[in-house]
Amino acid sequence: MTIAQEEIFGPVLVVIPYDDEDDAVRIANDSPYGLAGNVMSGSVEHALAVAARLRAGFIGINGTAGYGADTPFGGYKASGVGRQNGIAGFDQYTEVKSIAFPAM
Repeated sequence: MTIAQEEIFGPVLVVIPYDDEDDAVRIANDSPYGLAGNVMSGSVEHALAVAARLRAGFIGINGTAGYGADTPFGGYKASGVGRQNGIAGFDQYTEVKSIAFPAM
């Protein structure tokens, strides 16, 4: 469905049935976008394991939205490249150089 494949910024909720956890992760990752998501679970450890499998720049656990000046924020895939905030936000504005010289 279009509504489940596009980034819609507004009060929208899409509910899609799934067969098992692997199917849910497959459905969640089957999008050209990956800005943010949320995993709901009675077990934080289990939610963290599922969150690690999702291709999005931010995953909240049980409704959290941890956003702060020190928390990198940005998407995966067509949701953008790069991060704002935190060390990762500064990294995109820096260049690394290596210089080799003979031993003295």
